[in-house]
Amino acid sequence: MKPRSLKARALQWLAQREQSRVELRRKLLPYAVAEAQANAPARADTDSDTDSRDATAPPGLDASQATPAARVDALLDWLEAHRYLSSERFVESRVHARAARFGNLRIRQELKQHQVALAPAAAQALKDSELERALAVRERKFAQWPANATERARQARFLAGRGFSPEVIGRALRTPGRPHQDDPDIPDPADATPG
Repeated sequence: MKPRSLKARALQWLAQREQSRVELRRKLLPYAVAEAQANAPARADTDSDTDSRDATAPPGLDASQATPAARVDALLDWLEAHRYLSSERFVESRVHARAARFGNLRIRQELKQHQVALAPAAAQALKDSELERALAVRERKFAQWPANATERARQARFLAGRGFSPEVIGRALRTPGRPHQDDPDIPDPADATPG
């Protein structure tokens, strides 16, 4: 049985979920190297005037002359040109998958590792919803509000590990039912002057 081509592997992974170019390149490169090593003895035995075009190579690339990295990069270019691979779709998918469980710092770090960035509108939407997401994450993990400083620090460490900003953590861990003294958008009832 003939092993799957690089293109078939890439399309299978992309059918399962969106991938970044960096991630797909990292996954494909070992297969390209193994393919080149397996084909090296066979190519040495063939005449140079035979058609050396490999059926697994992307269009316009002679597989016998390309390095494994060049073959993978050409395939990735072809996938992007035909819209199988899209960094915009990857960002949207990753944000959608991570937003319910992680804060903005963690999401941005993951996207940075994949060498992609958030669109300004998506960044603003994440910023606007970060407090609600932090409250939901805290509520799923902890049954009760922090009763003392030790428990508050424990919950704060948990939220920080999930990538929420210190400001959002502070706001999320306020005791429920008390006025939000630190929030400039919510007036403190003590500041109200009688009629």
